[in-house]
Formats: sequence, structure tokens, C-alpha cells
Amino acid sequence: MLTLRYHLISLVAVFLALALGVALGSTSVSQRLLSVVAGDRDSLTTQVDQLTAQHGDLEASQRAANSFAASVAPTVVAGQLAQRKVVLVLAPDADPADRDAVRALISQAGGSITGELALADAIVDPARADQIRDLTTRLLPAGAQLPSATDAGGLVGGMLGSVLLLRGQNGQPQVAADQATAALAGLTEAGFLRPGPRPSAAQLVLILTGGALTGADAPERAATMARLATELDHAGGGAVLAGRTGTADATGAVGVVRADSSNAPSLSTVDDVQSAMGRVATVLALREQAEGRAGRYGDGTNAQAAIPGASAG
Repeated sequence: MLTLRYHLISLVAVFLALALGVALGSTSVSQRLLSVVAGDRDSLTTQVDQLTAQHGDLEASQRAANSFAASVAPTVVAGQLAQRKVVLVLAPDADPADRDAVRALISQAGGSITGELALADAIVDPARADQIRDLTTRLLPAGAQLPSATDAGGLVGGMLGSVLLLRGQNGQPQVAADQATAALAGLTEAGFLRPGPRPSAAQLVLILTGGALTGADAPERAATMARLATELDHAGGGAVLAGRTGTADATGAVGVVRADSSNAPSLSTVDDVQSAMGRVATVLALREQAEGRAGRYGDGTNAQAAIPGASAG
């Protein structure tokens, strides 16, 4: 009869045999494995070095191109916005460096900036959408009309358009100055605008935003900003929405605008305003808007060209 002891001795013998086999063959096996691993390591190291060098070359080329674009930008845009008034609207994530650079280029193009309006983060917060709807209705200046849309971005964009923009290219202010001041003060007190001087009415509006938004509510925030920009475009003589790399993605304001075919014929967009080329595109897009045309510019896959007048790609 087989006993438990017999089973244990048999198992031990099996493991000893296996261990002996591994020990006898370990030297040759390990040498082959080390040889293969060393070869793979050398190959990967070579590939990494090559990719690093290529990346460095591309970065150097990009810096050179950006430097060249910056140097010729004043000449390219000279006179493009002569006798045009532009108001700036800054999204909560707009970069001050982009604002300063674009302001300078608009001036070099002959345009005059009537002021800027800085939006607070609360204005794109989905949790405060109902409050925005109620407030825009109560603060609407006499004589102004809200768009037929019921979303928060569209409503506040329509109201801001009546305050910030002239009627058409050479029209008059849409609302009285005191009414405009009261409307902006109400939005500021409610936390939807950052404090600042009231801009004078302009013919054109430039909305500056950042890149792609993050977080669970990113799509809603991007959509609100896109709708706000769209209604600003409808309210005056033209609008450009310009953002940084990433803004043309699904969770970026520019991406949302470009995905909606109904906005394509009217609102111009730029997706690389952090670059010199993108800033030139922004100024030329403002000129294009003043002439009743629109386009999608930048280096995003959904852009039609780098700058207005350039071939696609």
C-alpha cells in the first residue's frame, strides 16, 4: 500500500531532478538569453538616439520658423485692420502672453482695441447654467434681444454681443452706455465676469481661449464657450475664436465650433494662437471677418490652412 511518506519522497525526488536539470543547463541557456537581451538593448538604444536627434532637429526647425514668422508679422499684417475697432473677450483659461502679443499685432495692423472683457470660470460652469439663464433675462438692456437658443452659453453670448458690439461694420451701439454698464456690473457682481473697465463697442470681437479642457465636465464647458463665441459672432460685424494647441480637440472650444457645420460659414477659428504664425492668422482672420468671410486656421487636423489665403496643408 502506498503511504503518505512514499508520496512525499516521490515529490522531493521529482523536484531534485528538475533542479539538477536546471543547474546543468543554466549556463548555456543564460548565455543565450543574455546575448539576445544585449542585442535588443543595443538596437533600442540606437533607435532612441535617432528619435531624440530627429526630435531635436524638428524643435530647432520649429523655433526658426516661429522666429521668422515673428520678425515678418508686422509687415504681413500692416494696414489689414485700418479703421477697424476690435474688442477682446478672454476665456477663463486664456493665456495673458497670447493676449499681449495679439494686442500688439492688432495695433501694428492699424486696428484699435476698445477694451477687453475677462470671463470668470463660473460662466462655463454647468452647475451655474440656470443662474446664467435667469440673470441674462433680468439684466438684458432695453432694446436688446436674446437669441432663440435656451442654452446658457448662447444666452449670455447674445447679451454680451448687444453690449460689446456695434450694429454691423459701421453701425451705432446697440444699447445705451448706462444700460451696458449696468448689465456688465450685474454679471460681475454675480461672479461671471472679472472686474475691469467697461469696453467701448467695437465692430469686431476676438475671443481668446486656451487649449483642450480636462475633467468630467470638459465637454460641457467647451460647448458653453463655443456657443458664447458663436452668438458674439452673430451680434456684430464678425468674430474670431482663437486658442492654443489642443483647442481643436473634442474638449476644446474651437473643436466644438468646427464640429458644428452650422457655425462653419460665419465664425472664424484659429487653433495655434501661441505661435507667431497663429497670431498672424488671427489678425488676418479678423480682416477676413470684416469682409464677410470665415475660415478654420492653424495646424490642427480640422483646419483648412495655416493662415487665410494659404493653401490647405
